[in-house]
Amino acid sequence: MMPTMHQMELAGRNTVITGAGRGIGAALAGAFHDAGAKVVLADLHGAESVAANLDRSVGLKADVSTEAGNVALLAAAREANGPIDLFFANAGVAAGTDVEDTTEDDWANSFAVNVHAHRWAAKHLLPEWLERGEGYFCSTASAAGLLAQIGSGPYSVTKHAAVAFAEYMSITYGDRGINVTCLCPQGVNTEMLNAGVGATTGTNVVKAAGAVLEPEDVARAVVVAIEQEKFFVLPHPEVAHYMQLKANDPDRWLGGMRKLQRTVKGR
Repeated sequence: MMPTMHQMELAGRNTVITGAGRGIGAALAGAFHDAGAKVVLADLHGAESVAANLDRSVGLKADVSTEAGNVALLAAAREANGPIDLFFANAGVAAGTDVEDTTEDDWANSFAVNVHAHRWAAKHLLPEWLERGEGYFCSTASAAGLLAQIGSGPYSVTKHAAVAFAEYMSITYGDRGINVTCLCPQGVNTEMLNAGVGATTGTNVVKAAGAVLEPEDVARAVVVAIEQEKFFVLPHPEVAHYMQLKANDPDRWLGGMRKLQRTVKGR
């Protein structure tokens, strides 16, 4: 008999990871595979090639920016491996800059991928999980979702929403067998960091704030957190300290963030 979700082990579990064609998602797939899980990797590009190097893995092309895309992914994942034990909403986009300069399309796409994709996946996973009395929902938000992202309104706002949705899931379904883990890294050496979020501004902010980790470092921290059924994964320990500063003296924290913004933007 497989262990219950209150004794979480990845070995033998059917898992799905979105945004798995590169970066953190690809590293998560490798770490889950090494822990003995069956992995469905989903992405617009690259998932098939990553899966080709992993046993017990299937790569699927998927667009999670629509509800229909999420429904199709879940159906394909179930067809490939059977009932889903753990779903990791990792796909994300970094688009837009300041409010006055960001297009409505960038706002809409940011909400679709960074927030609504989590909601759509959960909407179509929960009936089965609640009937079984177990399920594991994981999501990648960001330290920006706990703090802020200088240089990108859409990224900061949607990552806050992703954290809030994960909290809601844990509060609402935690007593009904559903576990939730939310990944909130700071700087990770990915394409998104080096070419996303306001490009130069976002990269400079992250690098000024602390160490830039490799995706594999983050993935290992996630596996440990899942095995311990922890809610937050904070691969950068300083993020917890920043959260305390923000909570204890928000005016001072906001002033510090404005100072950091002046530094990185050269104002």
